[in-house]
Amino acid sequence: MSGAKVTSGELPAEAAGIVAGYAFDGPALDLGALLWDGQCHPGAQVRIPLAMLNRHGLVAGATGTGKTKTLQLIAEQLSAQGVPVFLADIKGDVSGICAPGEANDKVTGRARDVGQAWEPRGFPCEFYALGGLGTGIPVRATVTSFGPILLSKVLQLNQTQEQSLGLIFHYADQKGLELVDLKDLRAVVAFLTSDEGKPELKNIGGLSTATAGVILRALTSFEAQGMGDFFGEPEFDTSELLRSGEGGGAGAGAGAKGQGLVSVLELPSVQDKPALFSTFLMWLLADLYHDLPEVGDLDKPKLVFFFDEAHLLFSGASKAFLESITQTVRLIRSKGVGVFLVTQTPKDVPADVLAQLGNRVQHALRAFTPDDEKALKATVRTFPNSAYDLEETLTGLGTGEAVVTVLSEKGAPTPVAVTRLRAPQSLMGPVEAGALERAVRGSALYGRYAEAVDRESAYERLSARAPAEGSAGGSAEAPRGRAPQSSREPEKGGSVVEQVVGSGMFKSLLRSVGTQLGREISRSVFGTARRRR
Repeated sequence: MSGAKVTSGELPAEAAGIVAGYAFDGPALDLGALLWDGQCHPGAQVRIPLAMLNRHGLVAGATGTGKTKTLQLIAEQLSAQGVPVFLADIKGDVSGICAPGEANDKVTGRARDVGQAWEPRGFPCEFYALGGLGTGIPVRATVTSFGPILLSKVLQLNQTQEQSLGLIFHYADQKGLELVDLKDLRAVVAFLTSDEGKPELKNIGGLSTATAGVILRALTSFEAQGMGDFFGEPEFDTSELLRSGEGGGAGAGAGAKGQGLVSVLELPSVQDKPALFSTFLMWLLADLYHDLPEVGDLDKPKLVFFFDEAHLLFSGASKAFLESITQTVRLIRSKGVGVFLVTQTPKDVPADVLAQLGNRVQHALRAFTPDDEKALKATVRTFPNSAYDLEETLTGLGTGEAVVTVLSEKGAPTPVAVTRLRAPQSLMGPVEAGALERAVRGSALYGRYAEAVDRESAYERLSARAPAEGSAGGSAEAPRGRAPQSSREPEKGGSVVEQVVGSGMFKSLLRSVGTQLGREISRSVFGTARRRR
Protein backbone atom coordinates (compact mmCIF):
# COMPACT_ATOMS: atom_id res chain seq x y z
CA MET A 1 0.00 0.00 0.00
CA SER A 2 2.64 2.50 1.06
CA GLY A 3 4.06 4.56 -1.77
CA ALA A 4 2.04 2.75 -4.51
CA LYS A 5 1.85 4.85 -7.67
CA VAL A 6 -1.30 5.52 -9.67
CA THR A 7 -1.04 5.10 -13.41
CA SER A 8 -3.42 6.55 -15.95
CA GLY A 9 -2.91 4.02 -18.78
CA GLU A 10 -5.00 4.95 -21.83
CA LEU A 11 -7.36 7.24 -19.93
CA PRO A 12 -8.53 10.52 -21.49
CA ALA A 13 -6.82 13.65 -20.19
CA GLU A 14 -9.78 14.61 -17.97
CA ALA A 15 -9.82 11.19 -16.28
CA ALA A 16 -6.02 11.15 -16.04
CA GLY A 17 -6.22 14.42 -14.11
CA ILE A 18 -8.56 12.76 -11.60
CA VAL A 19 -6.17 9.83 -11.16
CA ALA A 20 -3.23 12.18 -10.59
CA GLY A 21 -5.10 13.64 -7.61
CA TYR A 22 -4.80 10.28 -5.81
CA ALA A 23 -1.05 9.74 -6.36
CA PHE A 24 0.07 10.04 -2.73
CA ASP A 25 3.64 9.46 -1.54
CA GLY A 26 2.93 8.35 2.04
CA PRO A 27 0.97 5.40 3.45
CA ALA A 28 -2.60 5.23 2.18
CA LEU A 29 -5.67 3.01 2.17
CA ASP A 30 -6.73 1.52 -1.17
CA LEU A 31 -10.45 2.08 -1.78
CA GLY A 32 -10.78 0.79 -5.35
CA ALA A 33 -10.34 1.60 -9.03
CA LEU A 34 -11.64 4.47 -11.14
CA LEU A 35 -14.79 4.07 -13.21
CA TRP A 36 -14.88 6.14 -16.40
CA ASP A 37 -17.47 5.90 -19.18
CA GLY A 38 -18.78 2.70 -17.59
CA GLN A 39 -15.38 0.99 -17.64
CA CYS A 40 -13.27 0.07 -14.58
CA HIS A 41 -9.56 0.90 -14.85
CA PRO A 42 -7.55 -1.30 -12.43
CA GLY A 43 -4.38 0.74 -13.01
CA ALA A 44 -6.11 3.90 -11.77
CA GLN A 45 -6.32 3.43 -8.01
CA VAL A 46 -8.40 5.65 -5.71
CA ARG A 47 -6.85 5.98 -2.26
CA ILE A 48 -7.01 7.93 1.00
CA PRO A 49 -3.88 9.10 2.89
CA LEU A 50 -3.51 7.42 6.27
CA ALA A 51 -2.54 10.71 7.94
CA MET A 52 -5.84 12.29 6.81
CA LEU A 53 -8.08 9.74 8.54
CA ASN A 54 -8.31 11.97 11.62
CA ARG A 55 -9.93 14.68 9.44
CA HIS A 56 -13.21 12.78 9.72
CA GLY A 57 -15.44 11.42 7.01
CA LEU A 58 -18.88 10.46 5.77
CA VAL A 59 -20.05 7.16 4.32
CA ALA A 60 -23.53 7.60 2.88
CA GLY A 61 -25.96 5.85 0.56
CA ALA A 62 -29.35 4.21 0.29
CA THR A 63 -30.08 0.91 2.02
CA GLY A 64 -28.44 -2.04 0.28
CA THR A 65 -25.83 -0.06 -1.65
CA GLY A 66 -22.80 -1.44 0.24
CA LYS A 67 -22.10 0.98 3.10
CA THR A 68 -21.38 -1.84 5.57
CA LYS A 69 -18.86 -3.47 3.25
CA THR A 70 -17.16 -0.09 2.79
CA LEU A 71 -16.79 0.21 6.58
CA GLN A 72 -15.36 -3.29 6.68
CA LEU A 73 -12.89 -2.53 3.88
CA ILE A 74 -11.61 0.64 5.57
CA ALA A 75 -11.49 -0.99 9.02
CA GLU A 76 -9.41 -3.92 7.73
CA GLN A 77 -6.78 -1.68 6.19
CA LEU A 78 -6.61 0.54 9.26
CA SER A 79 -6.07 -2.51 11.47
CA ALA A 80 -3.39 -3.82 9.11
CA GLN A 81 -1.53 -0.51 9.45
CA GLY A 82 -1.69 -0.55 13.24
CA VAL A 83 -4.68 1.79 13.79
CA PRO A 84 -7.37 0.68 16.28
CA VAL A 85 -10.94 0.87 14.98
CA PHE A 86 -14.36 1.11 16.61
CA LEU A 87 -17.38 -0.22 14.69
CA ALA A 88 -21.04 -0.18 15.74
CA ASP A 89 -22.67 -3.35 14.39
CA ILE A 90 -26.34 -2.37 14.10
CA LYS A 91 -27.58 -5.34 12.06
CA GLY A 92 -25.20 -7.98 13.44
CA ASP A 93 -23.33 -8.60 10.19
CA VAL A 94 -19.92 -7.05 10.93
CA SER A 95 -18.67 -9.75 13.32
CA GLY A 96 -17.19 -11.60 10.35
CA ILE A 97 -14.26 -9.17 10.33
CA CYS A 98 -12.51 -11.48 12.81
CA ALA A 99 -12.59 -14.43 10.36
CA PRO A 100 -11.01 -14.96 6.91
CA GLY A 101 -13.29 -14.32 3.97
CA GLU A 102 -14.53 -16.98 1.59
CA ALA A 103 -13.50 -16.92 -2.04
CA ASN A 104 -16.26 -17.15 -4.65
CA ASP A 105 -16.85 -15.99 -8.21
CA LYS A 106 -18.21 -12.63 -7.09
CA VAL A 107 -15.21 -11.86 -4.88
CA THR A 108 -12.59 -13.00 -7.40
CA GLY A 109 -14.38 -11.12 -10.18
CA ARG A 110 -14.42 -7.89 -8.15
CA ALA A 111 -10.72 -8.33 -7.25
CA ARG A 112 -9.82 -8.81 -10.90
CA ASP A 113 -11.81 -5.72 -11.95
CA VAL A 114 -10.12 -3.41 -9.45
CA GLY A 115 -6.59 -4.85 -9.57
CA GLN A 116 -6.71 -6.26 -6.04
CA ALA A 117 -4.48 -9.15 -4.91
CA TRP A 118 -7.23 -10.63 -2.75
CA GLU A 119 -6.49 -13.23 -0.10
CA PRO A 120 -8.63 -14.29 2.88
CA ARG A 121 -7.65 -12.72 6.19
CA GLY A 122 -9.16 -12.14 9.62
CA PHE A 123 -8.34 -9.31 12.03
CA PRO A 124 -8.02 -9.09 15.84
CA CYS A 125 -11.36 -8.14 17.41
CA GLU A 126 -13.09 -7.51 20.70
CA PHE A 127 -16.88 -7.79 20.85
CA TYR A 128 -18.98 -5.64 23.16
CA ALA A 129 -22.67 -5.31 23.99
CA LEU A 130 -24.51 -2.47 25.72
CA GLY A 131 -25.12 -3.55 29.30
CA GLY A 132 -24.46 -7.14 28.28
CA LEU A 133 -27.74 -7.28 26.33
CA GLY A 134 -26.67 -9.60 23.54
CA THR A 135 -23.38 -11.39 22.93
CA GLY A 136 -20.45 -9.26 23.98
CA ILE A 137 -18.40 -7.89 26.85
CA PRO A 138 -20.80 -5.61 28.77
CA VAL A 139 -20.36 -1.89 28.24
CA ARG A 140 -21.80 0.10 31.12
CA ALA A 141 -21.66 3.73 32.17
CA THR A 142 -22.46 5.24 35.53
CA VAL A 143 -25.25 7.80 35.53
CA THR A 144 -22.74 10.34 36.88
CA SER A 145 -20.30 9.96 33.99
CA PHE A 146 -23.07 9.79 31.38
CA GLY A 147 -24.12 13.27 32.43
CA PRO A 148 -27.39 15.21 32.33
CA ILE A 149 -27.32 16.29 28.66
CA LEU A 150 -26.93 12.83 27.15
CA LEU A 151 -29.34 11.33 29.67
CA SER A 152 -31.94 13.98 28.78
CA LYS A 153 -31.62 12.91 25.13
CA VAL A 154 -32.19 9.26 26.04
CA LEU A 155 -35.17 10.11 28.26
CA GLN A 156 -36.57 12.52 25.62
CA LEU A 157 -36.83 15.43 28.03
CA ASN A 158 -37.55 18.99 26.89
CA GLN A 159 -35.21 21.93 27.50
CA THR A 160 -36.76 22.91 30.84
CA GLN A 161 -36.64 19.33 32.11
CA GLU A 162 -33.05 19.00 30.88
CA GLN A 163 -32.06 22.09 32.86
CA SER A 164 -33.75 20.66 35.97
CA LEU A 165 -31.89 17.38 35.51
CA GLY A 166 -28.65 19.35 35.31
CA LEU A 167 -29.54 20.97 38.63
CA ILE A 168 -30.06 17.52 40.17
CA PHE A 169 -26.64 16.37 38.95
CA HIS A 170 -25.07 19.54 40.32
CA TYR A 171 -26.57 18.87 43.75
CA ALA A 172 -25.41 15.25 43.74
CA ASP A 173 -21.89 16.36 42.77
CA GLN A 174 -21.77 18.97 45.52
CA LYS A 175 -22.93 16.51 48.19
CA GLY A 176 -20.73 13.62 47.06
CA LEU A 177 -23.79 11.47 46.24
CA GLU A 178 -22.60 9.06 43.59
CA LEU A 179 -25.13 8.35 40.85
CA VAL A 180 -24.07 4.88 39.78
CA ASP A 181 -27.34 3.48 38.46
CA LEU A 182 -30.90 4.69 37.85
CA LYS A 183 -32.14 3.92 41.35
CA ASP A 184 -29.55 6.37 42.67
CA LEU A 185 -30.94 9.10 40.44
CA ARG A 186 -34.53 8.28 41.42
CA ALA A 187 -33.56 8.47 45.08
CA VAL A 188 -32.00 11.93 44.69
CA VAL A 189 -35.01 13.25 42.72
CA ALA A 190 -37.40 11.90 45.37
CA PHE A 191 -35.33 13.45 48.17
CA LEU A 192 -35.22 16.88 46.51
CA THR A 193 -39.02 16.95 46.23
CA SER A 194 -39.57 15.81 49.82
CA ASP A 195 -40.28 18.27 52.66
CA GLU A 196 -36.73 17.75 53.92
CA GLY A 197 -35.04 18.12 50.54
CA LYS A 198 -36.93 21.04 48.99
CA PRO A 199 -34.87 23.72 50.80
CA GLU A 200 -31.64 22.28 49.34
CA LEU A 201 -32.24 23.87 45.92
CA LYS A 202 -34.27 26.88 47.02
CA ASN A 203 -31.48 29.40 46.36
CA ILE A 204 -30.72 28.13 42.83
CA GLY A 205 -34.18 27.80 41.35
CA GLY A 206 -35.58 24.72 43.02
CA LEU A 207 -37.12 21.62 41.43
CA SER A 208 -40.83 21.72 40.70
CA THR A 209 -42.95 18.72 41.63
CA ALA A 210 -44.33 18.55 38.09
CA THR A 211 -40.88 18.44 36.47
CA ALA A 212 -39.65 15.88 38.99
CA GLY A 213 -42.70 13.78 38.18
CA VAL A 214 -41.90 13.85 34.47
CA ILE A 215 -38.29 12.82 35.13
CA LEU A 216 -39.35 9.99 37.47
CA ARG A 217 -41.94 8.69 35.00
CA ALA A 218 -39.38 8.79 32.19
CA LEU A 219 -36.91 6.83 34.35
CA THR A 220 -39.58 4.27 35.26
CA SER A 221 -40.56 3.78 31.62
CA PHE A 222 -36.93 3.52 30.60
CA GLU A 223 -36.27 0.80 33.17
CA ALA A 224 -39.46 -1.04 32.24
CA GLN A 225 -38.00 -1.50 28.76
CA GLY A 226 -35.02 -3.28 30.31
CA MET A 227 -32.66 -0.36 29.86
CA GLY A 228 -31.54 -0.11 33.47
CA ASP A 229 -28.72 -2.60 32.91
CA PHE A 230 -26.82 -0.09 30.79
CA PHE A 231 -26.11 2.04 33.83
CA GLY A 232 -23.92 0.71 36.60
CA GLU A 233 -20.49 -0.60 37.40
CA PRO A 234 -17.90 -1.68 36.48
CA GLU A 235 -17.89 1.26 34.12
CA PHE A 236 -16.28 0.70 30.73
CA ASP A 237 -12.88 2.33 30.30
CA THR A 238 -12.83 3.77 26.77
CA SER A 239 -9.03 3.52 26.66
CA GLU A 240 -9.64 -0.19 25.95
CA LEU A 241 -10.55 0.92 22.42
CA LEU A 242 -7.04 2.25 21.79
CA ARG A 243 -5.20 -1.07 22.09
CA SER A 244 -3.27 -2.91 19.42
CA GLY A 245 -3.97 -6.55 18.58
CA GLU A 246 -0.91 -7.68 20.53
CA GLY A 247 -1.88 -9.45 23.73
CA GLY A 248 -5.62 -9.26 23.20
CA GLY A 249 -8.53 -9.68 20.86
CA ALA A 250 -10.18 -12.63 19.22
CA GLY A 251 -10.29 -14.14 15.76
CA ALA A 252 -7.67 -14.84 13.13
CA GLY A 253 -4.75 -12.55 13.69
CA ALA A 254 -5.48 -12.08 17.39
CA GLY A 255 -2.31 -11.20 19.20
CA ALA A 256 -0.50 -10.31 15.98
CA LYS A 257 2.06 -7.65 16.73
CA GLY A 258 1.40 -4.22 15.31
CA GLN A 259 -2.19 -4.72 14.17
CA GLY A 260 -4.85 -2.33 15.40
CA LEU A 261 -7.62 -3.88 17.46
CA VAL A 262 -11.10 -3.77 15.91
CA SER A 263 -13.69 -3.14 18.65
CA VAL A 264 -17.14 -4.23 17.49
CA LEU A 265 -20.15 -3.07 19.50
CA GLU A 266 -22.91 -5.61 18.84
CA LEU A 267 -26.25 -3.76 18.74
CA PRO A 268 -28.86 -6.11 17.15
CA SER A 269 -30.51 -6.63 20.56
CA VAL A 270 -31.19 -2.89 20.92
CA GLN A 271 -31.68 -1.84 17.30
CA ASP A 272 -35.33 -1.06 18.11
CA LYS A 273 -34.10 1.56 20.62
CA PRO A 274 -32.18 3.93 18.32
CA ALA A 275 -32.06 6.88 20.74
CA LEU A 276 -30.34 4.68 23.29
CA PHE A 277 -27.53 3.28 21.17
CA SER A 278 -26.87 6.52 19.26
CA THR A 279 -26.57 8.42 22.54
CA PHE A 280 -24.32 5.72 24.04
CA LEU A 281 -22.06 5.98 21.02
CA MET A 282 -21.86 9.72 21.64
CA TRP A 283 -20.93 9.02 25.28
CA LEU A 284 -18.05 6.80 24.15
CA LEU A 285 -16.81 9.54 21.85
CA ALA A 286 -17.24 12.28 24.46
CA ASP A 287 -15.40 10.19 27.04
CA LEU A 288 -12.48 9.69 24.67
CA TYR A 289 -12.42 13.43 24.03
CA HIS A 290 -12.46 14.05 27.79
CA ASP A 291 -9.51 11.75 28.53
CA LEU A 292 -7.10 11.99 25.59
CA PRO A 293 -4.26 14.55 25.48
CA GLU A 294 -3.74 16.99 22.62
CA VAL A 295 -1.38 15.53 20.02
CA GLY A 296 -1.95 17.61 16.89
CA ASP A 297 -1.46 15.99 13.48
CA LEU A 298 0.04 12.49 13.57
CA ASP A 299 1.37 10.19 10.86
CA LYS A 300 -1.62 7.97 11.58
CA PRO A 301 -4.65 8.30 13.89
CA LYS A 302 -4.83 6.82 17.38
CA LEU A 303 -8.34 5.54 16.63
CA VAL A 304 -10.94 5.74 13.89
CA PHE A 305 -14.51 5.70 15.19
CA PHE A 306 -17.37 4.69 12.85
CA PHE A 307 -20.69 6.16 14.00
CA ASP A 308 -23.45 4.17 12.26
CA GLU A 309 -27.04 5.40 11.82
CA ALA A 310 -25.75 8.89 12.57
CA HIS A 311 -29.03 10.58 11.63
CA LEU A 312 -30.58 9.16 14.81
CA LEU A 313 -28.22 11.26 16.90
CA PHE A 314 -29.37 14.52 15.31
CA SER A 315 -33.09 13.75 15.14
CA GLY A 316 -34.99 15.92 17.64
CA ALA A 317 -31.74 17.24 19.14
CA SER A 318 -31.77 20.57 20.97
CA LYS A 319 -29.59 23.47 19.83
CA ALA A 320 -27.31 22.99 22.86
CA PHE A 321 -26.96 19.27 22.07
CA LEU A 322 -26.04 19.96 18.44
CA GLU A 323 -23.50 22.56 19.55
CA SER A 324 -21.90 19.97 21.84
CA ILE A 325 -21.70 17.43 19.04
CA THR A 326 -20.14 20.00 16.73
CA GLN A 327 -17.57 20.98 19.34
CA THR A 328 -16.64 17.36 20.08
CA VAL A 329 -16.20 16.44 16.41
CA ARG A 330 -14.21 19.61 15.74
CA LEU A 331 -11.81 19.25 18.66
CA ILE A 332 -11.30 15.48 18.88
CA ARG A 333 -9.28 15.60 15.64
CA SER A 334 -6.41 17.23 17.53
CA LYS A 335 -6.44 14.28 19.93
CA GLY A 336 -5.71 11.83 17.13
CA VAL A 337 -9.22 10.41 16.69
CA GLY A 338 -11.00 10.26 13.35
CA VAL A 339 -14.79 10.02 13.18
CA PHE A 340 -16.75 8.63 10.23
CA LEU A 341 -20.49 9.25 10.28
CA VAL A 342 -22.56 6.65 8.44
CA THR A 343 -26.01 7.58 7.19
CA GLN A 344 -28.16 7.71 4.06
CA THR A 345 -27.66 11.25 2.76
CA PRO A 346 -25.45 14.20 3.72
CA LYS A 347 -28.58 16.22 4.53
CA ASP A 348 -29.05 13.97 7.59
CA VAL A 349 -26.03 15.73 9.12
CA PRO A 350 -26.16 19.38 10.31
CA ALA A 351 -24.16 21.76 8.14
CA ASP A 352 -21.68 22.68 10.90
CA VAL A 353 -20.82 19.00 11.38
CA LEU A 354 -20.85 18.15 7.66
CA ALA A 355 -18.31 20.92 7.03
CA GLN A 356 -15.79 18.99 9.14
CA LEU A 357 -16.11 15.71 7.21
CA GLY A 358 -13.32 15.99 4.65
CA ASN A 359 -13.36 12.38 3.40
CA ARG A 360 -16.49 11.32 1.52
CA VAL A 361 -17.66 7.96 0.17
CA GLN A 362 -21.15 8.40 -1.31
CA HIS A 363 -22.93 5.25 -2.46
CA ALA A 364 -25.99 5.24 -4.70
CA LEU A 365 -29.09 7.29 -3.96
CA ARG A 366 -32.57 6.50 -5.21
CA ALA A 367 -34.97 9.17 -6.49
CA PHE A 368 -38.41 7.57 -6.35
CA THR A 369 -40.25 10.46 -4.69
CA PRO A 370 -40.09 14.30 -4.70
CA ASP A 371 -38.34 14.15 -1.31
CA ASP A 372 -35.78 11.74 -2.76
CA GLU A 373 -35.21 14.17 -5.64
CA LYS A 374 -34.59 17.04 -3.21
CA ALA A 375 -32.16 14.88 -1.20
CA LEU A 376 -30.30 13.98 -4.40
CA LYS A 377 -29.89 17.61 -5.45
CA ALA A 378 -28.78 18.56 -1.92
CA THR A 379 -26.17 15.78 -1.96
CA VAL A 380 -24.75 16.90 -5.30
CA ARG A 381 -24.30 20.45 -3.95
CA THR A 382 -22.08 19.15 -1.13
CA PHE A 383 -19.42 17.88 -3.55
CA PRO A 384 -16.65 19.98 -5.14
CA ASN A 385 -16.74 20.64 -8.89
CA SER A 386 -16.87 17.36 -10.74
CA ALA A 387 -16.12 16.00 -14.21
CA TYR A 388 -19.18 13.79 -13.83
CA ASP A 389 -22.90 14.53 -14.04
CA LEU A 390 -23.38 13.60 -10.39
CA GLU A 391 -27.19 13.61 -10.39
CA GLU A 392 -27.21 10.97 -13.09
CA THR A 393 -24.17 9.14 -11.69
CA LEU A 394 -25.47 8.80 -8.12
CA THR A 395 -28.73 7.21 -9.22
CA GLY A 396 -26.95 4.78 -11.55
CA LEU A 397 -24.24 3.39 -9.26
CA GLY A 398 -24.26 -0.34 -8.60
CA THR A 399 -23.75 -2.08 -5.27
CA GLY A 400 -20.16 -1.62 -4.12
CA GLU A 401 -19.64 1.49 -6.24
CA ALA A 402 -19.36 5.03 -4.87
CA VAL A 403 -18.50 8.63 -5.58
CA VAL A 404 -15.32 9.46 -3.63
CA THR A 405 -13.48 12.63 -2.65
CA VAL A 406 -10.91 12.75 0.16
CA LEU A 407 -8.32 15.13 1.56
CA SER A 408 -4.90 14.96 -0.05
CA GLU A 409 -1.68 14.88 1.95
CA LYS A 410 -1.70 18.69 1.77
CA GLY A 411 -5.24 18.86 3.13
CA ALA A 412 -6.89 19.89 -0.15
CA PRO A 413 -9.94 18.02 -1.55
CA THR A 414 -9.12 15.52 -4.27
CA PRO A 415 -11.06 15.44 -7.56
CA VAL A 416 -14.37 13.59 -7.43
CA ALA A 417 -13.77 9.99 -8.54
CA VAL A 418 -16.44 7.40 -9.32
CA THR A 419 -14.98 4.24 -7.85
CA ARG A 420 -15.59 0.50 -7.90
CA LEU A 421 -14.62 -0.49 -4.37
CA ARG A 422 -12.40 -3.39 -3.35
CA ALA A 423 -13.75 -6.54 -1.70
CA PRO A 424 -13.11 -7.00 2.04
CA GLN A 425 -10.65 -9.77 2.89
CA SER A 426 -12.55 -10.89 5.97
CA LEU A 427 -15.87 -12.72 6.13
CA MET A 428 -18.68 -10.60 4.70
CA GLY A 429 -21.37 -11.57 7.18
CA PRO A 430 -21.78 -12.69 10.79
CA VAL A 431 -19.66 -15.41 12.34
CA GLU A 432 -21.38 -18.45 13.79
CA ALA A 433 -23.03 -17.71 17.16
CA GLY A 434 -20.96 -20.28 19.05
CA ALA A 435 -17.71 -18.85 17.72
CA LEU A 436 -18.78 -15.37 18.77
CA GLU A 437 -19.64 -16.56 22.28
CA ARG A 438 -16.26 -18.30 22.61
CA ALA A 439 -14.46 -15.17 21.44
CA VAL A 440 -16.25 -13.05 24.06
CA ARG A 441 -15.66 -15.44 26.97
CA GLY A 442 -12.05 -15.98 25.93
CA SER A 443 -11.26 -12.27 26.08
CA ALA A 444 -9.00 -10.99 28.84
CA LEU A 445 -11.57 -8.22 29.42
CA TYR A 446 -14.49 -10.56 30.11
CA GLY A 447 -13.59 -11.14 33.75
CA ARG A 448 -13.11 -7.41 34.27
CA TYR A 449 -16.52 -6.28 33.00
CA ALA A 450 -18.85 -9.28 32.88
CA GLU A 451 -20.29 -9.20 36.40
CA ALA A 452 -22.21 -6.12 37.55
CA VAL A 453 -21.28 -4.58 40.91
CA ASP A 454 -23.75 -2.75 43.17
CA ARG A 455 -21.82 -0.88 45.86
CA GLU A 456 -22.87 1.87 48.26
CA SER A 457 -23.98 4.97 46.38
CA ALA A 458 -26.68 7.67 46.55
CA TYR A 459 -29.61 5.26 46.97
CA GLU A 460 -28.06 3.44 49.92
CA ARG A 461 -26.91 6.63 51.61
CA LEU A 462 -30.25 8.42 51.29
CA SER A 463 -32.12 5.30 52.39
CA ALA A 464 -29.95 5.17 55.53
CA ARG A 465 -30.70 8.80 56.43
CA ALA A 466 -34.33 8.33 57.43
CA PRO A 467 -33.81 5.87 60.32
CA ALA A 468 -30.48 7.50 61.27
CA GLU A 469 -31.98 10.96 61.62
CA GLY A 470 -34.81 9.68 63.78
CA SER A 471 -32.55 7.94 66.26
CA ALA A 472 -31.13 9.36 69.47
CA GLY A 473 -27.52 10.38 69.71
CA GLY A 474 -27.16 13.01 67.02
CA SER A 475 -26.84 11.29 63.63
CA ALA A 476 -29.51 13.73 62.57
CA GLU A 477 -27.06 16.52 63.25
CA ALA A 478 -24.52 15.16 60.76
CA PRO A 479 -23.93 17.34 57.68
CA ARG A 480 -26.26 16.56 54.79
CA GLY A 481 -24.84 14.19 52.19
CA ARG A 482 -22.24 12.72 54.52
CA ALA A 483 -21.85 8.96 54.63
CA PRO A 484 -23.59 7.36 57.66
CA GLN A 485 -21.33 6.13 60.43
CA SER A 486 -20.56 2.46 60.53
CA SER A 487 -22.01 0.57 63.49
CA ARG A 488 -18.96 -1.66 63.61
CA GLU A 489 -16.19 -0.96 66.13
CA PRO A 490 -12.60 -0.84 64.83
CA GLU A 491 -10.95 -4.20 65.06
CA LYS A 492 -8.53 -4.79 67.94
CA GLY A 493 -4.83 -4.71 67.18
CA GLY A 494 -2.78 -2.39 65.02
CA SER A 495 -2.24 1.32 65.50
CA VAL A 496 -5.03 3.83 65.85
CA VAL A 497 -4.13 5.21 62.39
CA GLU A 498 -4.39 1.76 60.82
CA GLN A 499 -7.76 1.19 62.47
CA VAL A 500 -9.11 4.52 61.24
CA VAL A 501 -7.72 4.18 57.69
CA GLY A 502 -9.09 0.66 57.45
CA SER A 503 -12.58 1.57 58.61
CA GLY A 504 -15.54 1.64 56.22
CA MET A 505 -16.43 5.18 57.26
CA PHE A 506 -12.98 6.52 56.31
CA LYS A 507 -13.07 4.79 52.92
CA SER A 508 -16.54 6.14 52.26
CA LEU A 509 -15.42 9.65 53.21
CA LEU A 510 -12.39 9.44 50.90
CA ARG A 511 -14.59 8.26 48.05
CA SER A 512 -17.04 11.11 48.63
CA VAL A 513 -14.31 13.79 48.85
CA GLY A 514 -12.50 12.44 45.78
CA THR A 515 -15.75 12.27 43.86
CA GLN A 516 -16.72 15.81 44.77
CA LEU A 517 -13.33 17.34 43.94
CA GLY A 518 -12.68 15.40 40.75
CA ARG A 519 -16.14 15.50 39.26
CA GLU A 520 -16.98 19.17 39.59
CA ILE A 521 -13.68 20.11 37.95
CA SER A 522 -13.95 17.66 35.06
CA ARG A 523 -17.51 17.99 33.75
CA SER A 524 -17.31 19.28 30.19
CA VAL A 525 -18.82 19.27 26.69
CA PHE A 526 -21.88 17.05 27.27
CA GLY A 527 -21.71 17.39 31.05
CA THR A 528 -19.96 14.02 31.09
CA ALA A 529 -17.59 13.20 33.93
CA ARG A 530 -15.12 10.52 34.84
CA ARG A 531 -13.70 9.48 38.19
CA ARG A 532 -9.94 9.81 38.17
CA ARG A 533 -8.35 6.55 37.12
